[in-house]
Amino acid sequence: MLEKLLPKGFLFDFDGVVVHSFKSHGNAWRTAFNELFNKEIAPFPKSHAGKSPRLIAEYYCSVIGQEQRAEELYLLKDTHLDKYFTKPIVLPGVEQITSFLTEKEIPYGIASNATKQFLKNSIQQLNLNFSTYFGVEDYENPKPAPEPYIKLATALGFSQKDFKNIWVFEDSLTGTQAAKLAGMVPVGITTQYSEEELKAGGSELVFTSLLEAYEYLKK
Repeated sequence: MLEKLLPKGFLFDFDGVVVHSFKSHGNAWRTAFNELFNKEIAPFPKSHAGKSPRLIAEYYCSVIGQEQRAEELYLLKDTHLDKYFTKPIVLPGVEQITSFLTEKEIPYGIASNATKQFLKNSIQQLNLNFSTYFGVEDYENPKPAPEPYIKLATALGFSQKDFKNIWVFEDSLTGTQAAKLAGMVPVGITTQYSEEELKAGGSELVFTSLLEAYEYLKK
């Protein structure tokens, strides 16, 4: 009976859901910005959580009136992120929930607005159980567009009729919107936003971590 109640598939955002990577990305933005402009970078705005690196680069450059160099900053940050790789921290419940899904033979994977190389480095360094993952270079339209989650679900063998039975774990309002637009079930993780904020943004369920979600699914 339990198997019939479980969703058909599970899609994961990466930063803020699977790992805590604020330091990893923050260090790369800071060193790249300093190399390019010889200035200290502005604080990261919460409003840009989950957005594509290009939009984040545009924001940082706009603060100092250098919007025309946003692409240059984006590319340099990507180089620094790989060259000076800072290992992120695995968040609670990742091993438990991926083992559970593997045992139940339920497809799952990652669709992130982070770069593919960062995902690959992190998964390898942390020995995470994810074989299917997509990064920002894999989409024409990153989140909040639905393309990342539609592309991942399709790669996992799902058709559009299955989407309403697929859970999407997200910690950002940007990613929650992408899941909603894809016709899937947004499930919030309160890494950055409160339960109230995530539900207002469209999350149908909210958990403090994947560990809490795993305990819920086991029942």
